[in-house]
Amino acid sequence: MPIAGEVAIVGSATTAFGVHHDRGYLDLLAEAAFGAVSDAGLEMDQIESAWLGTAEPGLTGLVGDSGSAVAESLGFAPRPVTRVSNFCCTGMEAVRAGALDVAAGEHALVLAIGAEKMRDVPSRGSLVARTANLTHPTLAKGRTAPGQFALLANRYMERWGVSRETLARVAVKNHAHAARNPKAHFRRPVTVEDVLAAPLVAEPFGTLDCTPTTDGAAAVVLASADWARANAEHYVLIRGFGLAVTSGYYSTFFDEEMDFLGFRSTREAAAVAYRQAGVTDPRRELDLVECHDCFTVTELVNYEDLGLCGRGEGGSLLESGATTHGGDIPVNVSGGLQACGHPVGATGVRMLAELTDHLLARAGERQVANARLGAAHTLGGPGVVSTVAVLGAP
Repeated sequence: MPIAGEVAIVGSATTAFGVHHDRGYLDLLAEAAFGAVSDAGLEMDQIESAWLGTAEPGLTGLVGDSGSAVAESLGFAPRPVTRVSNFCCTGMEAVRAGALDVAAGEHALVLAIGAEKMRDVPSRGSLVARTANLTHPTLAKGRTAPGQFALLANRYMERWGVSRETLARVAVKNHAHAARNPKAHFRRPVTVEDVLAAPLVAEPFGTLDCTPTTDGAAAVVLASADWARANAEHYVLIRGFGLAVTSGYYSTFFDEEMDFLGFRSTREAAAVAYRQAGVTDPRRELDLVECHDCFTVTELVNYEDLGLCGRGEGGSLLESGATTHGGDIPVNVSGGLQACGHPVGATGVRMLAELTDHLLARAGERQVANARLGAAHTLGGPGVVSTVAVLGAP
């Protein structure tokens, strides 16, 4: 049985994203999980299996290294729990696995959870430090995510004549959106001048061009479309789901086909999801998009890779206001990774919960009017793996 059109999200919840020194990984996981089950109008003992997405358990003393974290925090034993990890696509991969679980008929009600605790380690133990110090001694020496995506930014600006100010406006837009999101990490609007004056991280990025490291969790409850129609208080349908893995972690930026202007993994994953959902004109048919804006330039190339505009037109699309709340294709009305935050394992689940809220018309101040179809996109590794999901109102 396919996922598309046959699996529904019947409950969802997200914790506040931010710095939670007063709360542990298991606390955040439990809040999201119990919240999603409650939103579905269910009790935890009705859930038959769970899938956990945590990308970096090494940051939390290996809590989250296996499904035992769910058994411990939710009293879930002896039901099956599987932990998955797929770079920044981890959370959405947990949802995809849970949806396959339902579609296969293995379990009727399935919980997919994404959780990450990133702020309880000193800078020398951070994800950036681990990337630079614990990977390949020559190919990855000094290699960081900001440094890698900075190569993309410089190439993109040079090739398409995009200004540094245009990149800054991605951050301005998403921080303005986050001001309407009570669960966002950063809720203060910023100006272009603020972004340009921020401390330099990797030319041309300053700190406000980069996603923060964040604590948080999100969860969804999955069921068959038939179960949802018969039993759910509310639900949305998974219309399409694509995953693509196109290269290796170390080899990406040495690939002769890599033009530093976009990512094949996104294009391939989007093609699968759109085909399943029957989407042929994303700009016209989608009502909103949550995409992986890990750095300001990434949102611009995502516009193009997701088919919202042609190659080289991402800056113009942004400047037109089309991707701002109230525009014809609003992007990252949650604040995106830039301002909502990026607890890696939670992000993809949070995106799907965000779409669910809009499709159910319960997104509050940030509600996109008349939303019926939305897409979520994650990108990781750096750029070698991507997931794209299309959700629709029933």
